[in-house]
Amino acid sequence: MKTSALFTPHQIGSISITNRVLMAPMTRSRTAQPGDIPTDLMADYYAQRAGAGLIISEATQISAQGKGYSFTPGIYTKQQISGWQKVTRKVHAAQGKIFSQLWHVGRMSHAVFHEDDLPVAPSAIAPDAQVWIVGEDGEGRMLDCPTPRELEYAEIKSIVKNYQQAAKNAMLAGFDGVEIHGANGYLIDQFLRRSSNHRDDKFGGSIDNRMRFAIDVVETVCTAIGADKVGIRLAPFITQRGMQDDEITDTILAVAKKLNKLGVAYIHLSEADWEEAPVVPEKFRHDLRAAFSGTIIVAGNYTAESGANLIEQGLADAVAFGRKFIANPDLPARFANNWPLDDISDNDTLFGGNEKGYTDYTNYMAANV
Repeated sequence: MKTSALFTPHQIGSISITNRVLMAPMTRSRTAQPGDIPTDLMADYYAQRAGAGLIISEATQISAQGKGYSFTPGIYTKQQISGWQKVTRKVHAAQGKIFSQLWHVGRMSHAVFHEDDLPVAPSAIAPDAQVWIVGEDGEGRMLDCPTPRELEYAEIKSIVKNYQQAAKNAMLAGFDGVEIHGANGYLIDQFLRRSSNHRDDKFGGSIDNRMRFAIDVVETVCTAIGADKVGIRLAPFITQRGMQDDEITDTILAVAKKLNKLGVAYIHLSEADWEEAPVVPEKFRHDLRAAFSGTIIVAGNYTAESGANLIEQGLADAVAFGRKFIANPDLPARFANNWPLDDISDNDTLFGGNEKGYTDYTNYMAANV
């Protein structure tokens, strides 16, 4: 198997990575309650996977308003920052590097999280989607998202400031940088698409207007911590949650050109990861490479071989793996040595719970000595 391209060093903004097998952000819903506070168990989980060239943390809400799922972490209180410090210290002690993924879910939420108010969005359009919520009985259920409340103009500026403060908090927490979550139907993505953004002010209508919120967020975060510590995740070919828009690729490429001028560290493409998923057109990959000279990370239905091949073609610089990292904490070593991969043992342990299905997966060498 030809995978050597995954094991060459690379520079991502301000950090040097020793391999190009990255850990993708994955919601696991194991924070301490109340307060959505990262725990010692979470620190163990991330440190086990510190062999990744770069870990991108699970999506982390920038404010109480940005929350959409039970037990997901925040980064807007002192207790949350202290919890994340446990994580980053342990990852760094294991010679790893980690970015915080900054998250506002927008309409992908439920009224239960918003003190009798509704989730917010660019426009009052329901997403035709569900979110995972733990009830008073302690059981997690998927519940329909309600029709959100349209953001007032002044509120948008406040959310931009929330992103800025969250980025500063991430630095206080010891992260090596931040990834702005602009994908998968969450708030930034909602502003980008005509299907979810029907505004008639300067944040809606034309491509330039619809991408204004995304660029405002990126600019303020870059000002706060430096562009070389900032990445963004985008999802031009994912259309679930009412996000179909045949103009989205043009919009994403326009965003990429702006990001290139700002000098951000990377663009991270979230691609469909199910079997027989839609294939990203090669033309788009070439167009993105022409628009953006920084690092391009891809995440989707990749094997070591297909990821390495994309790097060899010059169409990506690193590959992020999600579910493979759950059952294989030593995934880069398994790829490098052609060791077999383990499967997730119990899908019921993916969201919420304890160490089962979280930190109890073993390294290949530890299991085969």
